[in-house]
Amino acid sequence: MGEHTNTRHLTCIRCPRGCQLTVELADDGSIAAVSGNSCKRGETYAIAEVTSPVRTVTTTVAVEGSAERKLVSVKTVPEVPKAAVLDVMAEAMTVVARAPVRIGDVLRKDIAGTGSDLVATKAAR
Repeated sequence: MGEHTNTRHLTCIRCPRGCQLTVELADDGSIAAVSGNSCKRGETYAIAEVTSPVRTVTTTVAVEGSAERKLVSVKTVPEVPKAAVLDVMAEAMTVVARAPVRIGDVLRKDIAGTGSDLVATKAAR
């Protein structure tokens, strides 16, 4: 299998088991082996986390015209590249929603050029 120059240890978040994963990288940076997973989802998660990590960004944005809320919670759908999280947060700070806001409303399409939308997770009337 060759020499392994780098080992990464992760906790899987794809199911409640929280398997302790070990990812061994080959000299060329490719995945040499994944161990510690109890299911296929763990292996898939480990490979993605090491090669192209993504995150769901959750935050709040301002709401105008609502008597009940000044802020509404939002999240990115789908996940965004981990490297873009700060850009997504910076742009989210500029978003102002206009009441009424319904759960699932897209408040910003293609936020920070990620291809992901910023979606309301709370309603505001």
